[in-house]
Amino acid sequence: SGPSGSEGAGKVSLLKKVPALKDGDFTLAECTAILLYLSRKYNTPDHWYPSDIQKRARVDEYLSWHHANIRASAPKTMWIKVLIPLFTGQPLPSEKLQEVMEGLSTSLKQFEERFLQDKAFIIGSEISLADLVAIVELMQPVGVGCDIFEDRPRLREWRRRVEDAVGKELFFQAHEMILNIKELSNIQIDPQLKEQLAPVLMKMLK
Repeated sequence: SGPSGSEGAGKVSLLKKVPALKDGDFTLAECTAILLYLSRKYNTPDHWYPSDIQKRARVDEYLSWHHANIRASAPKTMWIKVLIPLFTGQPLPSEKLQEVMEGLSTSLKQFEERFLQDKAFIIGSEISLADLVAIVELMQPVGVGCDIFEDRPRLREWRRRVEDAVGKELFFQAHEMILNIKELSNIQIDPQLKEQLAPVLMKMLK
């Protein structure tokens, strides 16, 4: 609990980062590790993290690629358009967003051609954890007005299938905060907190 670096997060995660999980006396950091732990503990349906060793390897392959590609670009749109201006009081140059969108476009092309191909979902005909990890990242640009699905029909149809598989109500409930992220622009931030966090946030984009 608590933001990254806070005392609360430090009690749960040795890395002092969120997300973090506390399950009895057991604590765990990193979102992918948490997802895999929960899928095993609660014996989720096999399609989420398949018992078939090759299908499971495909999920692992995507998760490994995701962090250095989709995750390296997509969340930055949210930082550039909403969070950094909120903490610094200044909008970032449009060139910064353009640079991030170009990198994201390259990653999306690889995502479609290498992972999605002509399949319904990333590893085949059923949804998996790979799709969940991908979609939550790709909804972040949408939340700040960068609709990455609009001109990509294959990606748009994949999103629709993910929504249907999860259930539209649950899908939008899970992404409610991301889709309403612009509302943060109206909140008041403590000046001291702004002073502390602004340099950290700017460094994230380098």
